Amino acid sequence: MLAAFTILLLFQCLGEGIVFLLHLPLPGPVAGMLLLMAALVIWPSLQQRIEEAANTLLSHLSLLFVPAGAGIVATAGSGSGHWLAIGVSVVASTVLAMAVTGLILRGIGKEEGQRDA
Repeated sequence: MLAAFTILLLFQCLGEGIVFLLHLPLPGPVAGMLLLMAALVIWPSLQQRIEEAANTLLSHLSLLFVPAGAGIVATAGSGSGHWLAIGVSVVASTVLAMAVTGLILRGIGKEEGQRDA
């Protein structure tokens, strides 16, 4: 399992490095996840190597949100005076995420219907 954690951390570090070097407006872990997804498409056997470690991390996912929550509480004062912009962005991003999810589910449903017919 240590090798699997090493692979996951390697992709995160690669994402951080690429974002830093190319000055991309994207979080490093997200870039790392995209790289991991590409690697999984190219090498499907990689999934078997990292699946157990990934499932272990997912089973403790709530613990991973503790530092983010503490950071939000610690920096909440810097958002004073910007609550309207923050509220609008939260509502807009939620609506956008729901719309994209609905479109994806609609596409999957059509694909399943064609496959069953």
